[in-house]
Amino acid sequence: MASVGIPMWKPEFFLHEGAEATVTSGSWLGKKAVLKSRRARGYRHPDLDRRLTRQRLAAEVRILSRLSSTGFPSPKLLFLDQRKSSMLLSRIEGRTLHDLLKSDDASGDELLSLGGLIRRLHEIGISHGDLTTNNVMVTTSGALHLIDFGLSRISPELEHMGLDLQVLRECLGASHSTIPDAIDKVCEGYLDAEVPNNGSETAENVVGRFRKIAGRVRYHG
Repeated sequence: MASVGIPMWKPEFFLHEGAEATVTSGSWLGKKAVLKSRRARGYRHPDLDRRLTRQRLAAEVRILSRLSSTGFPSPKLLFLDQRKSSMLLSRIEGRTLHDLLKSDDASGDELLSLGGLIRRLHEIGISHGDLTTNNVMVTTSGALHLIDFGLSRISPELEHMGLDLQVLRECLGASHSTIPDAIDKVCEGYLDAEVPNNGSETAENVVGRFRKIAGRVRYHG
């Protein structure tokens, strides 16, 4: 595995190879870290692909910076290599919420906590864009952290926030169908979250829009 030119980066093993990016685990300056490298999209013209990749990378950097400044539980940006469309992030130790919910270790409160965390994210002025249980890490202390903000938006519209819950609903239905009323637990945590309102949409408006989106999906399905 190449070090892609980042000084002191020592790659160890691949964590994930998806359509948007490759994620590699390793260490940087003695700290556990992950390297996220955006992939070229072969179906696009090279110039267009480079421009879009730069735009998405810049957006993700801004989002990570905003999250870090508010103390939101998410990876911290350690190093940026714009030329190679790569970023080095702090690694969150633990396991994915997907794996936890598949095990016998789940307490039953994780989905309530996730709802509150999503509400907090929206109040910061960010929508995630890809809310699945694989993009939620659970530390050994039980704290939840969101990861992978490659499709996130700053200053999202009500529809984008409702779509966050809809994407999660589809994930829960596909991967965790044995958990009764899973998305309702998320919505309960979302509505009950004690988060200062910073001028964003109210929790009731977001959940209401989510219900409308879910209704549209069922109707057209």
